[in-house]
Amino acid sequence: MSAAPLTARTPAGASAPHRAATDRTAVRVHVRAADDDLRRSWHRRLSGAGIPLVEGGSPGPDLVVLAAGRTVDEAVESCPAPALRGGNRHGVLVAAQSVSPDGVLRAVRAGARTILRTTDATPEQLVAAVHSAHHGDGRLPYGVLVRLLGASQQSGPEPATAPADTPRTARTAPLTPRQTAVLTLVAEGHGNAVIAQALSCSEHTVKNVIYELMARLQVRNRAHAVARAVRAGLI
Repeated sequence: MSAAPLTARTPAGASAPHRAATDRTAVRVHVRAADDDLRRSWHRRLSGAGIPLVEGGSPGPDLVVLAAGRTVDEAVESCPAPALRGGNRHGVLVAAQSVSPDGVLRAVRAGARTILRTTDATPEQLVAAVHSAHHGDGRLPYGVLVRLLGASQQSGPEPATAPADTPRTARTAPLTPRQTAVLTLVAEGHGNAVIAQALSCSEHTVKNVIYELMARLQVRNRAHAVARAVRAGLI
């Protein structure tokens, strides 16, 4: 199951589903891939969805960089850091054949917000993902999110923390994968609504996770939580 599509309904009489979606935007896409075969493959997919391509040039406000790889890590490596963390950071779409929760977390930390699994890249989903990347909206594969947010329920015993005689302020309990994902986005400056959209969950769920991680870190506010987690190397 893929992320919920954001494309509009096809007007009556349209010749193809992706044509109406393409008419919504003048956003162009530049493909960066781990190898030439992948690049050509994504060129065909994008052309089939009616999305205009750009062979070169510096990323701009009307350009989305599609970073393609067999894995999320490989895709992120194909995209220069400035495109992920610079002024065009939201204009990046990460596309990969294999999308794992760990890979998604690393991509989010690198600055990516929109991730698409190759098998989900129908013309409609591809147009929606390009739009999400252009606007800086979070869009992640649903199945990965379920595993990511539910990973804490399947995890084994937590690693041992500091000895009992260590002062409370010096002890920092490890975070669950779900808490790490939320706190990483908090550290990026996002509010509950954006975090909920990025992780495809409700704002109520985000609030609960934040309460849980604040209790675990023994802090009273978000800023303190981020500071303590950074000092402890948790994010």
